[in-house]
Amino acid sequence: MILNHSNNSRNFALPLIISIIAISFSAIFVKWSDAPPTISSMYRMWFASLFLLPMVWSNRSEFRKITKKGWYLLFFSGLFLALHFALWFGSLQLTTVASSTIILALQPIISLIGGFFLYKERATGAAMLTMGIAVIGAVMVGWGDFGLSRQAIIGDILSFLCVIAVVCYLLIGQNAVKKVSHWIYSFCVFLFAAIVLTLFNLIANVPLFHYETKEWGIFLLLAIVPTISHVINNWLLNYVNATFISMSILGEPVGATTLAVIILGERLSILQIIGGVIVLVGVFLFLMQQKKRIPA
Repeated sequence: MILNHSNNSRNFALPLIISIIAISFSAIFVKWSDAPPTISSMYRMWFASLFLLPMVWSNRSEFRKITKKGWYLLFFSGLFLALHFALWFGSLQLTTVASSTIILALQPIISLIGGFFLYKERATGAAMLTMGIAVIGAVMVGWGDFGLSRQAIIGDILSFLCVIAVVCYLLIGQNAVKKVSHWIYSFCVFLFAAIVLTLFNLIANVPLFHYETKEWGIFLLLAIVPTISHVINNWLLNYVNATFISMSILGEPVGATTLAVIILGERLSILQIIGGVIVLVGVFLFLMQQKKRIPA
């Protein structure tokens, strides 16, 4: 599961914790927003691209390393990231934070399947067991919030499609990020995602401007806080595979649901609390099991 990219032993615990905390705020910010999902996604990517410009300028010589095939990979990675955000933001407008984020529990499974077909990666029995524990816990977190209304079902479907999109984004990145630094990779992917979303909004005649001050503040928060998680994950792709990152992201349903209870006043059942603990245990065991396989 771990890629032998570096001869140095590395501790990924701190960046993973920061990544999970940062991305957990994404659902809260989206819930606060009244803007169309594709608009929130678009401005998140444009602002994130601008914020990365100083680091991109410092590493600008790396652009010469990108081949024609590399540019194709970066474009499709950005395309899938744009789809991920648009679908997930749309899901959050139709259902609760717990119901939407719980579908993310399927991400490591889809990532594992994709990694097997694309990169011939295989998981150990221990990894499969810890994945199963975390997925079961994540299902318990959102089980009480799964709605039976048509709107909630559509929200769940959108969330599932967004998982497929983000796994495609990570699997492509697992190969593309090796050619350039994670700064250049992140900038290019964010920029392509912003362009794709802008074109979609123009074609769909979605208003690009004239939003309230509150909305612009939310766009900035989305570009700063949860996007930190994507930059960290892109850096981690130098050392680990997409399935490893997908497993760590399973902490998001717990973090996002907890924040939704505190900030948005969404209710949390005993089943969800127990499930949250199980998710954390599963993720912890998975990361500890994988840490043993990091080459010294």
